Amino acid sequence: MENTIKLPFEDGLTPEMLEDSEKLAQFVVAILDSKKARDIKLLHVEKQTVIADYFVICTGTSRTQVRSLVDEVEYKLGNYGIAPLHLEGADSGVWVLEDFGSVIVHVFTGESREFYNLEKLYQGTTEQDISTLITED
Repeated sequence: MENTIKLPFEDGLTPEMLEDSEKLAQFVVAILDSKKARDIKLLHVEKQTVIADYFVICTGTSRTQVRSLVDEVEYKLGNYGIAPLHLEGADSGVWVLEDFGSVIVHVFTGESREFYNLEKLYQGTTEQDISTLITED
């Protein structure tokens, strides 16, 4: 995948900076936004679960876009030496989970996001403001 486009958020970004879970989660949000993910949410789940500090949740318009979003996150983070610890659901393309340790990325089709409703399951979490990280449609 040859993608030389740098996101505005990447200016001055170093691998060391991405060791901070909040910065990593914010970068993932910017990556997903750059590929037109829909309804992106950044949830701070550290107090509700031990599995991660942040969940990034978004919707793709099709299975193809879901796979494309996941691939782009993996590619961009790979440029900084970061690889997923675990990848789940890539074959189906209806709910793909990428585990980056402190940040877990959930990419859904619209139907599967509605069905699983993670936001309701984690309704006690704090939704982070991502307005400075995303572009307006």
